[in-house]
Amino acid sequence: MADHAPDYVASLATELCRRHAALLATAENELAILRSRIALTVAFIHDPTHDRDARTALAKRLELPEPRSPQ
Repeated sequence: MADHAPDYVASLATELCRRHAALLATAENELAILRSRIALTVAFIHDPTHDRDARTALAKRLELPEPRSPQ
């Protein structure tokens, strides 16, 4: 492996740190969106105003807990 100038290596390291932080922030934002969508889906699955068969099928398809039986 060829030796590189210290300034060049330092600039690459700085760029990598900057990009890593930006990618991490993007991933955290995407995860927050995904969590909110799952929460909305779970709320729908457990909302008795909608068709129970549809809610049950959706829960099974997404491998989420099925709607509770009415008491």
